[in-house]
Amino acid sequence: MNTTKPLKKTVTFFEALAIVVGMIIGSGIFLKPGIVLNNAGTPWMSILAWGVGGIITLASALSVAEIAAAIPRSGGLYTYLGELYGGVFGYLLGWVQAVISYPASVAALAIAFATYSGYFLPMNDWQQKLLAVLILAFILIMNVIATKFGGIIQTVATVGKLIPVAGIIGVGLFSNLAPGFGGIGASAAGTGFGVAVLGTLWAYDGWIGVTNMAGEIKDPVKTLPKVISIGVMFVIAVYVLFNIAIFKVLPYDQIVSSKTPGADAAEALFGSGGGAFITAGIIVSVLGALNGYLMTAARVPQVMGEQNQIPFSRVLRSIHPRFQTPANALIFQSVLAVIYIFSGTFDTLTDLLVFVLWIFFTMGVFGVFILRKKMPAEKGRYRVPLYPVTPIIGVAGGLYILGSTIVSDPLRSLIGIGITLAGLPVYYALSRKNQ
Repeated sequence: MNTTKPLKKTVTFFEALAIVVGMIIGSGIFLKPGIVLNNAGTPWMSILAWGVGGIITLASALSVAEIAAAIPRSGGLYTYLGELYGGVFGYLLGWVQAVISYPASVAALAIAFATYSGYFLPMNDWQQKLLAVLILAFILIMNVIATKFGGIIQTVATVGKLIPVAGIIGVGLFSNLAPGFGGIGASAAGTGFGVAVLGTLWAYDGWIGVTNMAGEIKDPVKTLPKVISIGVMFVIAVYVLFNIAIFKVLPYDQIVSSKTPGADAAEALFGSGGGAFITAGIIVSVLGALNGYLMTAARVPQVMGEQNQIPFSRVLRSIHPRFQTPANALIFQSVLAVIYIFSGTFDTLTDLLVFVLWIFFTMGVFGVFILRKKMPAEKGRYRVPLYPVTPIIGVAGGLYILGSTIVSDPLRSLIGIGITLAGLPVYYALSRKNQ
């Protein structure tokens, strides 16, 4: 019998909003403009791609927000799939999230933090890994001591990462350089537009992580729909304005060929210190994403432990008696992340699971249709606007990503499915034990 006390509701509206914004905006905003522009063909088509990607993301977010308001419990998509489709679907998502996807993402972000820190402090490979472990340990300790500390780090890092972005937008939009809009480059308008949209969808990923902490958010029924919709709309505006600013500052060819167009734009606007300015912004940005991912990641194995759906459930579901945080689940995710850091497998693992994670995500967006049949909306509860058009747009975006992934890398997609299904023996073994 599970006697675990529920986690305290300590996460405020602004902390939840910082989780949404901070998990979406990582390093992609500084690095992706050239890739999207190259595929879109012209600056205006590139901006349109960012807008279309944002609309698809917003449609998905508004749809999942209705589910979050109806099922305001921790665990996020793991909990929703279990409620709407059956326990095995929730378990399979929880399995790949808790054991592979989340800790591998945490490892990747920790390494990214160390890599960008090398701009100011040159390091060899092992020194970078050591720094990655140290910054992860710091984030872990802060989140174990108090969820409030994790929320403060998230809020400060989110504000910090927006400073260089706001600087480029504020100065770049009013600059007189304006070379980027002058030439259309070698690509024809619209060539590779679908691929460009696909690139923006990766950059918009991460917002759903806040739903993992629903049980700790104050008034989640009202708060979750607000922070999800406001957060995603804010990021759409930031991405579009950031790209317009870069197009006004840099020539077309330089944007397309550069691996760091954000840093190039900052250098053009602010001189030789611009590169350092943006690199510092990326470091803070990655730090915020790392904190957000570890904070939300731990809630999945903790909730799975409450449901006895993971080995060592009694340990993973327990709440620290003094700090009132899911300390064991946080440590579990961090230990796996450290293993992935030193093995160097984090990028491979996250790439292998892209396909299956988007299967579950698309099921989650489609779940609003099932929710309407299973749980008629109570008076005053949030409902997705423009239903059923909004969730259809979100599902269509998910299906587009799935189709593109199969076409581009069918073998990797099949391996991802195999890794996911490998969790079934554990599920059935635990089910028999629980019975």
